[in-house]
Amino acid sequence: MSAKRTLHVASLLLSLVFLPLIAPAQMASSAAAKSGAVKALSDVRFEGDDTKCLRSATENGDPDTGPSTLILKAAPDCKVPWHYHTAEEQLIVTGGTVQAEMDGMAAATLNAGGFAMMPSKVKHRFSCQSKTECVMFVTFDRKYDIVWVKDSAPPATSAK
Repeated sequence: MSAKRTLHVASLLLSLVFLPLIAPAQMASSAAAKSGAVKALSDVRFEGDDTKCLRSATENGDPDTGPSTLILKAAPDCKVPWHYHTAEEQLIVTGGTVQAEMDGMAAATLNAGGFAMMPSKVKHRFSCQSKTECVMFVTFDRKYDIVWVKDSAPPATSAK
């Protein structure tokens, strides 16, 4: 076996021996950079929102700078009018009955476990149709913004 090949094999064997010792330390330092979070719903501190019947709390991330997850509570009969976000929004209903509408799609009734995804800049609205409050988790894939659609009529259905 040539000296060059012997050196290559020795390097490979050493990396196989030491990689299992180094990798956990690297993974631990990555995990330490961001700690986990566990929070009961009763510990969430909701604040007022742009819509008076809606309260929200940030669960993860920072909506002012990047991706985030929020939890929303909507009072019975709360109507959030037509709007859109630059970010993609994903919504999961965990309590109550929510009617979700999106430009180009028929309105849908969502109960616990119901899901909606609103692409970037697609107009949408929702309302809480329960006799009790509606609870939803929403995630945004980038910085949060909201643009209210002035016209109260549904936006024109876009042909795609």
